[in-house]
Amino acid sequence: MVRFDEQEISALRARADIAEVISHYLPVKRKGRSYVALCPFHDDHSPSMSISTDKQIYKCFVCGAGGNVFTFVQNYEKVTFPEAVERVAEITGFELSVKAEAESVPKDPHRETLYRIMNETIRYTMYQVSTDAAVNEKEYLEKRGLDEAVRQKFQIGYNPAGDSLYRFLHAKGYEDRDMSACNVVRITESGASDVFAGRITFPIHDEHGNPVAFSARTIDPRNPSKYINTNDTELFQKGDIVYNWHRARASARKEGKVYVCEGVTDVIAFSRAGMDNAVCTLGTSCTKNQISLLKRIAARIIFCYDGDSAGQSATWRAAKMARESGCEVTVIDNQTGLDPDEMIRQNGPEGLKSLVRNEISWMEFVLKYLQKQTNLNNYLEKKEFVRKVQQEIAALDDEFDRRHFTDELSRIAGMRVDYVPAPRRQTYTSETLQKASAPDGTKKAEDMILGMMMNSPEACRIFEEKLGFLPDALKNTLAMTLVDKAHNGVIDIAGLIDSAENREMNELITSIGAESGSYPYDPAILNGAIRKILISVKSTQAEAFREQLRQQTLNPESLAVISREYQECIRDLRRYYEEEDSENDE
Repeated sequence: MVRFDEQEISALRARADIAEVISHYLPVKRKGRSYVALCPFHDDHSPSMSISTDKQIYKCFVCGAGGNVFTFVQNYEKVTFPEAVERVAEITGFELSVKAEAESVPKDPHRETLYRIMNETIRYTMYQVSTDAAVNEKEYLEKRGLDEAVRQKFQIGYNPAGDSLYRFLHAKGYEDRDMSACNVVRITESGASDVFAGRITFPIHDEHGNPVAFSARTIDPRNPSKYINTNDTELFQKGDIVYNWHRARASARKEGKVYVCEGVTDVIAFSRAGMDNAVCTLGTSCTKNQISLLKRIAARIIFCYDGDSAGQSATWRAAKMARESGCEVTVIDNQTGLDPDEMIRQNGPEGLKSLVRNEISWMEFVLKYLQKQTNLNNYLEKKEFVRKVQQEIAALDDEFDRRHFTDELSRIAGMRVDYVPAPRRQTYTSETLQKASAPDGTKKAEDMILGMMMNSPEACRIFEEKLGFLPDALKNTLAMTLVDKAHNGVIDIAGLIDSAENREMNELITSIGAESGSYPYDPAILNGAIRKILISVKSTQAEAFREQLRQQTLNPESLAVISREYQECIRDLRRYYEEEDSENDE
């Protein structure tokens, strides 16, 4: 697995604003000096994830998830640390010296064979576009603006009529059952034939860039099936694939948004207009798995389905699904009657760019869509219309938006509609969680000490001089790390997270780091916390010595040693309590 230079990782972490990076995955809102977002690591309905740009860390005060910019991407996308570093570099435009590769995992020989068949098919069909067998198809593609550069980028090809692909793959030594498993060849009792014979082919890839299927178009006007797609296979399940995801990923992350279309040629139209952050769901039936894929590359999903009735109904279903998954959703208000492919062919790239500027909010779409579905002259339908819109308004986070769209609803419905405030939700803060957990004095003292040490090298010096340890083993390890860092004069919380050796240390650094603002360095408070630790430790020692002194089997020498140590503990405890009383009197 690739290893990045520590200085390069530090430079990238310093350049990457954590709130900006997270905003490419989730809607992020400012709250005071920090930012908040719905936590993606548990079922969150009220923003409980706090993002500190000062410390460059995030922390959820409900589920405990937290870390730095790399930790977030690693956990959100479920990738390795090097892959997370690469994702952050993509978003920030940081040029890495080496490229991260996916974690090496054992490969399935059978699937690898199927991938090879798919790649051979792509190479064969791309070559065939330039042969005499594809004169009409090539002319058709050129007229639609799909020139050589576009065909190469999207690997557009042509599968000749007959069974030429089968013969080609057979000559390469591939088995009939494997060709059939890819659904590029159909094996029947009467022999073998090409599934996409006589069609222009558009390869479909999975999220890793492996070819898994085809969408294929005929230019024969007599053929009722203009497009056909690969059937579900062991490589391809339509509801789990988003076309062009692997190409659009980098651009979508950088832009913080992804355009979602219906068809393959719509995606290609976006690319021709200079927008590489477009994908399609291969039709209007969007699934939860596809929404999950979209969430991984952008916080904002912009639906650009066709403006006809079927496209608008699909937008309603898919957009609601995306919002329920915590995505920010907007919609291209397409009143032209043209899909993106038709728009670019008739009006060029500027026409499509003009279309995508007609971007409206989710609630604007809700009002337009539901109004078209409703006979407002019918009281019962109007009542149901109001009820549905109110449900959507109540789900809005912004009070201004809720009031504005309530007014709009009243205007459209032609009747008074009462403002419905957002439902009260339980909110969680560090303060309420601390009260709920009711930590004992020693735990609180340890946290205060670590928080001050993160804020001040001087606190680290005093800790090292007056205490030098913490009772909790994990916290003691962190304290020793902070002392070492303080010797260099710089304590970088986000950097500490990268150096954490295990998940428990990562969570501890994040938790203390998120609370460190509550522990500004104060010598008196620090000394009080140190004294609290010493009182706890000495009390435990004194109790242990008392237990030993109660034993009847001690010889005189051991009894004398333990008695001296016990008395020393008592003197120390008396001194600590006197210091505490003296400070309280002041």
